[in-house]
Amino acid sequence: MKVVYEDNHIIIVYKESGEIVQGDKTGDRPLSDLVKAYIKEKYQKPGEVFLGVVHRLDRPVSGLVVFARTSKALTRLNKMFRDGDVHKTYWAIVGREKGTTKSEQSFDDGEWHTLENWLVRNEQQNKSYAYDHEVPGSKKALLQYRQLAEGDHYRLLEVNLMTGRHHQIRCQLSAIGCPIKGDLKYGARRSNPDGSISLLSHHVSFVHPVSKSLITVESPLPDDNLWQALKKNVR
Repeated sequence: MKVVYEDNHIIIVYKESGEIVQGDKTGDRPLSDLVKAYIKEKYQKPGEVFLGVVHRLDRPVSGLVVFARTSKALTRLNKMFRDGDVHKTYWAIVGREKGTTKSEQSFDDGEWHTLENWLVRNEQQNKSYAYDHEVPGSKKALLQYRQLAEGDHYRLLEVNLMTGRHHQIRCQLSAIGCPIKGDLKYGARRSNPDGSISLLSHHVSFVHPVSKSLITVESPLPDDNLWQALKKNVR
């Protein structure tokens, strides 16, 4: 766990792939417990440490997670996330095989493009399915993406979520023939050696829920040669 920002009301940490944000049926120790232990030790707090979970990242995803350290911040951050006032940007590595995408030019021009789908979540499979029209039980999903860099075999995309749906980035990129590297659930050819998928919660910005100052935080990149090589090619 890496702390990238903290004050009296919020704390933002870097989540490694494989970590869970909040406890689940696996019984594995969640990131929230690690953050509580960090706060308790650093500030020598007696008793139970308050920590509010305001959003989550999928287990194989890495990057920034925002927690609330006070009930006032938790209430306000929850509303900000619901209202779209917290702006998150993701980076994703996808394959660049010619002829596999629905719109090859939508990568090469470097401009922002919008994907619109209707997603249906299958609870038993823990997977979402994308449709190009509304179907029973579906929810509208919107995101924007642009290409930042490319190598011989992979592209680095920047993604802005306009809605918050289950596995939205993973599902929608897969639907245009570009599954995220390592994401076997959504069509990647092979897994990453560490079990991660190459999706990073890279940047977050919002007006502080208490001080009203602008908070802007950027995540470090995963310790991986491909991430580092593509970052060098960013235009």
